[in-house]
Amino acid sequence: MRIGLSTPVVVQVPGVASPWEATGTADDLAEIARASDRVGMDFLTCSEHVAVPSVEADRRGVTYWDPLSTLGFLAAATRRIRLATAVVVLPYHHPLELAKRYGTLDRISGGRVVLGVGIGSLEAEFDLIDAPWERRAARADDAISALRASLGVAEPEYHGAFYRYAQMTVQPHAVQDHLPIWVGGRTAASLRRAVRLGDGWMPFGLGAQTIAAMLSGIDRPETFEVVLATGRAVDPSMDPVGTRDRIAELAAAGATAVSCSVAARSAEHYCEQVERLAEIAQTVKGPSDE
Repeated sequence: MRIGLSTPVVVQVPGVASPWEATGTADDLAEIARASDRVGMDFLTCSEHVAVPSVEADRRGVTYWDPLSTLGFLAAATRRIRLATAVVVLPYHHPLELAKRYGTLDRISGGRVVLGVGIGSLEAEFDLIDAPWERRAARADDAISALRASLGVAEPEYHGAFYRYAQMTVQPHAVQDHLPIWVGGRTAASLRRAVRLGDGWMPFGLGAQTIAAMLSGIDRPETFEVVLATGRAVDPSMDPVGTRDRIAELAAAGATAVSCSVAARSAEHYCEQVERLAEIAQTVKGPSDE
């Protein structure tokens, strides 16, 4: 089973993040990224929030490092591991803005970017930055279509319901011929959006049985990715059986890759945990093993 990491420090969700992450440094991140790259982890993630309403702090947390800056830093520390946004909020950006910024990152990293996208869920944050809340799902659909027409293209052209452009040049642009787009969400609509417009689905806040039921009711391309999160932090050293069982449960639900939150006491201990996690993941069958 392919394993990615919900990168520690850069997103600190209450009840998931370990205490040491509150004082984690850029040096800690670089050390963890290099260890993850070395043992064969598939991807590192970073989420996007401009500002979190204080009333949401206990539920969502308030620490969200900027994904472009963070993943650019991690690109410099690594050579193979992929760099995934999880997720960029589409209505906050023009599609060409994303194509330029993450296309540049794709070039810097040698073609390792995965663009995870979502429609957004914090109305107060939308209001703060004057992003359009109404019809955000329809806008997101149009934005994904625009991105697909524009990523890796020097002179993109698109004519949609919300975004229209032509005779514009974007340099640099992505080096991947087909930069993967993973769609986040927790609804059937998000899954349909992912199948129709993207290359994968990365749901959150759903149980394994619910995900399995949702996937069973929809036809997916053979190469379609289903990226499922462990939710709670796994502890590969202290609870290897529980860690393996959680990964196996998600694999049985339809995961093609698992995004793991990992419990640790320090950055050094996190690196040790990642090594153990890689060993455990090798014992769980992935889709290619069936």
